[in-house]
Amino acid sequence: MKGRQRQAAPAGFTQAQGHVLIEVRLSRLAQLFHNLDPAPFREKDLDPDAEAYLVESAEEIGPDLPIALVFELPAAEIAQAEALLPEALAHYFTDRALSSRRTLNRLLRDGRTALLIGLGFLGICLIASETINQWGASLPARVLGEGLLILGWVALWRPLEIFLYEWWPLRRRMNVLRQLAQAPVWIRPHPDAAPDRPLSQARTSG
Repeated sequence: MKGRQRQAAPAGFTQAQGHVLIEVRLSRLAQLFHNLDPAPFREKDLDPDAEAYLVESAEEIGPDLPIALVFELPAAEIAQAEALLPEALAHYFTDRALSSRRTLNRLLRDGRTALLIGLGFLGICLIASETINQWGASLPARVLGEGLLILGWVALWRPLEIFLYEWWPLRRRMNVLRQLAQAPVWIRPHPDAAPDRPLSQARTSG
């Protein structure tokens, strides 16, 4: 942990108490949540813009620095925010991380299935190409044999795309969501409302 704390925060972010701060100023607590979601605060979805900001900020900071989520609110809403926000954010991002994990598992499962199908099809194409080549060295036979080989390798394009490129962005996003779910949540009033009040830590989420 000491090694982590010695790292500098990325440009545009500040540090406090050993954490890089992701700061959000709100005019009211409800602004953080999706206004069409009828669920109680602890189970509400976040506003899409708010979620995007938090996720993109965590991605920019990276996995090697501890983060804290800091929300500035009117003084009248501080008590409610301290009671609700840590649990609500931990619940939301944990659920999103689990959803990303399920998506990743489905993708890898589809990739394995596609790989088996592709290898089987490639094997058929290799056998067919070899059989055609045994017919003779005529131009049509060579063209057909080479065409089957190309077609067989093309069948492996989708599983290769999954295993080389598509899985790791999902894995990275899942890790970012887990990082957000485990981040401490700190609440403070707007500086212009109560400039002398220090940063207060609500109970740690997760």
